[in-house]
Formats: sequence, C-alpha cells, structure tokens
Amino acid sequence: MAALRFATYADVPALLALWEVAAENESRPSDTAAMVDALLARDPEACTVAEVEGRIVGSLISGWDGWRAHLYRLAVHPDVRREGIGRLLLEQAETRLRALGATRIDAMVLEGNELGQTIWRAAGFAPQPEWRRWIRPLP
Repeated sequence: MAALRFATYADVPALLALWEVAAENESRPSDTAAMVDALLARDPEACTVAEVEGRIVGSLISGWDGWRAHLYRLAVHPDVRREGIGRLLLEQAETRLRALGATRIDAMVLEGNELGQTIWRAAGFAPQPEWRRWIRPLP
C-alpha cells in the first residue's frame, strides 16, 4: 500500500526522475530542480508524493491561487499503475483544495492521453468542450 506525504526539497531528484518515465506529455516545458524548489518554497503542501517501500512512485501537484484550483503532474510509475495510487493522490488533493476554499477543480489532460483520461473520468472529471487552452512561451 502506498503512503502519501508532502514532497520535500530532498525529493526533487526523485520527482524529476518519476516525471521522466511517467509523464505523458512530450511537449511540456522542461522540468528543473529550481522550478520544483520554487514551488515548494511558495507552497510546501502543493506537491503530494506516494511512496512504496521508501520509493517515490506517484505525484500530484494541487495548486491553489486563492481563486482557482488546478491539478498538475498526476504521475504514477508504470511499474505500479492500476493499484489505486492515482485515486489516493486525487482524494488527498480534493481534501486539501476543499479545505483551502476551492469549489471546483480543473486538470489539463492531453487529447491523446487515453490512460490519463481514464483516471480523470473515473474520478468524476469531464472535458469542458467550450474551452481551449491558449499558451504563449515566455522568452
């Protein structure tokens, strides 16, 4: 059974390694240790990790800006998928965000990520067809 806890600075290398093998988005911006450190400095409870026998096998970032609640980096190592780890991470994130005042949670899921869409649908999420994500990289 996986144990959940908030990520620490010591976890950053393991998180980056997990995201390399478990993240489903090749076009996402590169993750860096400095970016994860900045997240943890801003909100020490934003990133939850799942551990099995001391090994980080899952993660979920639950972001709250005081207005909107967003979920990022739901990742479960391929070796332990379909064991309920994603569901545990989502339940913990919902509890955290509700306590902070959130009334709605959103998550971005790639159109072609069938595996990701399966877990989000199972958790009660649905696509919002009237919205399209617009992006602009900063130099």
